[in-house]
This record gives sequence, structure tokens and C-alpha cells, in this order.
Amino acid sequence: MRKEKLILVVDDDPDLVEAVSIKLKSENFRVAKAYDGIQAWDRIKEERPDVIILDVMMPNKNGYQVCDEIKKDPEYKDIAVILLTAVGDAVTSTSYTHWDGKTALADEFIPKPIDLDNLMEIVRDYAG
Repeated sequence: MRKEKLILVVDDDPDLVEAVSIKLKSENFRVAKAYDGIQAWDRIKEERPDVIILDVMMPNKNGYQVCDEIKKDPEYKDIAVILLTAVGDAVTSTSYTHWDGKTALADEFIPKPIDLDNLMEIVRDYAG
């Protein structure tokens, strides 16, 4: 029997983390949760997820920074990173830029609000 794949969900919105977690569990994925970029790194080192669903706009360390660090770390660079971004709508009122998005090394980008069915399709593709 193959081991269930572990998906790390990182967002500073607890309701979104919970909604995505419930959907993932309903599809037989194991779920780890984090609510900012620093917690995300703690979980990555503790549990080494197969896929990371990562929000861009978060306190302490944003999703672009975390994604960049993951993809430049030889030990973790092969973990698929799916960035969740509402930045497109808020780019004029935030410090985040389209350049950050274009230079991020994420495997996939999903706009917010999230289409959960679309997200699950992408997660299944990357989780193998």
C-alpha cells in the first residue's frame, strides 16, 4: 500500500487553510498546516511535504521569499510549490509586484479566490 502524500497548506487566513485542508483530506491526502512563512519552514523541515500550497501575501515572510528559499535549497528544491495569489488585484496597493511573480520559481500559480476543484486537479498532478 502506498503512503498518502503530504500536502502543506500555508496561508495567514485560517478559514482558507481549513477549507483547503478539508478538501485535501476528502481526497485522501495527509495535511500539514502553517500560517506564515516562518511556520512553513518549520513544517517543511519536520515533515518534508510532497506539495506545498503557499499564499503570497503573509506576515513575517511572504510566499515569494519562501518559494525562492525552497527552490534554491538542494534538499527541498524538488518539492512542488503552488503559489496562491491575490496580488494581481492588489498590486497597486501592496509592496508585492508583478516582477516578484514573474521571477518566483513556483511550479504553479493559482489566483484567489481559489477554485478548489482546479486546485485539487493541480495537487493530484504534482503529488503523482
